[in-house]
Amino acid sequence: MIETGVIHGRFQVLHLKHMEYILAAKMRCSKLYIGITNPDSLHTRDSVHDIRRSEKSSNPLTYFERYEMIRGAMQEFRVPESEYDILPFPISCPEYILQYAPKDATYFMGLCDEWDEEKYKILTSLGLNVEILWRKTPNDKGVTGAWIRSCIATDQEWAHLVPKSVYRYLTENQLDQRIKRLELMRINEKSTDLT
Repeated sequence: MIETGVIHGRFQVLHLKHMEYILAAKMRCSKLYIGITNPDSLHTRDSVHDIRRSEKSSNPLTYFERYEMIRGAMQEFRVPESEYDILPFPISCPEYILQYAPKDATYFMGLCDEWDEEKYKILTSLGLNVEILWRKTPNDKGVTGAWIRSCIATDQEWAHLVPKSVYRYLTENQLDQRIKRLELMRINEKSTDLT
């Protein structure tokens, strides 16, 4: 087992596939740093491989709200607080990554699409040790944050796609209503653009 690992994601919304990724990395290290990408609007840029990544509807939750969701889920999955930490991870502004994350860690990734390949190149260009946990095709990716946000917006069932603590956090704080509002605004804008 290695000493220090780092993973990263937007976690807009934290779902069970995210937890699979987090826990797979945690099993390989004593201390895991969980990096939240797009931590704020200043550290969010477009990617040629994922043009919706920087849209408001794709980023409905604040850094703090995602921090709270992750912390609740880690508690739910019984990961001791001393074995992980949560930090900003500005992948879109790579020049700032090492101001937040340790250089001498192993950076765990799953590769599923061109955006993941782009992030892999960013991390290796910084001289970081990157370990690939798995490679999947986009069709094999499974649950995504976009899918869950769409389910929320269209009143489809989504509780089974996220940790119980995440479902409670979003609904008790009415964050599901914010997600629904922003997603419906995006859909309406898109349909207006087509007419």
